[in-house]
Amino acid sequence: MDITTTFSGGTVFSFEVFPPKKESAIDSIYKTIDDLKQLEPTFISVTYGAGGSGAQGVSTKDVCKYISEKGIDAIAHLSCLYNSKEDIDRILDELKENGINNILALRGDPNPDYEVKHDFEEYINSKNMGFVISGACYPEVHQEAETIDEDIANLKKKVDAGASHLISQLFFDNTAFLDFMEKVREAGIEVPVEAGIMPVTNKKQIERMVSMCGASIPAKLSKLLQRFGDDPVAMREAGISYATDQIIELVAYGVDGVHIYTMNDPYVAKKIKENVSNILKF
Repeated sequence: MDITTTFSGGTVFSFEVFPPKKESAIDSIYKTIDDLKQLEPTFISVTYGAGGSGAQGVSTKDVCKYISEKGIDAIAHLSCLYNSKEDIDRILDELKENGINNILALRGDPNPDYEVKHDFEEYINSKNMGFVISGACYPEVHQEAETIDEDIANLKKKVDAGASHLISQLFFDNTAFLDFMEKVREAGIEVPVEAGIMPVTNKKQIERMVSMCGASIPAKLSKLLQRFGDDPVAMREAGISYATDQIIELVAYGVDGVHIYTMNDPYVAKKIKENVSNILKF
């Protein structure tokens, strides 16, 4: 299904998962998806790891196929930075053969061990294979952009090149996202934009993520980290509460959708869904 057709009525609610890490049990991801299915997400996206595969060769494609077989729309992440046109052709063919029609096309994180490719720009859409293409956006500005205006100009290029849906980088300051959305709409970008929400359940993990993406830590969240960061159970509950508050405010402002970075933790996803299930109807 074209996931962009789901953006009508209430707020779209979706999840991100990743293939099992090489040291993880292969069944772990399938159990996670079975649990997430009970929460009735609009779709589930699957990240693209090194080489696209994890434990016992389980790949993004394999996880997406399993999601689809469970009756849920799947979006396959495709990191393009180190892929040539030939690489992309092969991946697209594999996805299409497995009935996967939705792609989140990403540049991907720089890696000094690989040669950078620049062949992917506008390329996927030009293939005319019927893929629905999503893209990423950055409420607090991409780290390589000089200004917010430059970043939004680049975002406009993504949409003009074929991205029909956007998912934001994680953020913890709703004001940053709402200000960003004003500029996005002023720039004539009208495609649905989902807010990327990462529940803060692990202090060290979130500090690492913030250092990578540059997201700011508001005073309220900083206090939670200071107070509860060394107690895993308390931090998990505080993080669920903070994410819940974020979502409620975003829905009140009319956000198109909410994309939960689950970190493959169905418990956290379940608690958040329970907290906002009635809110999402608006």
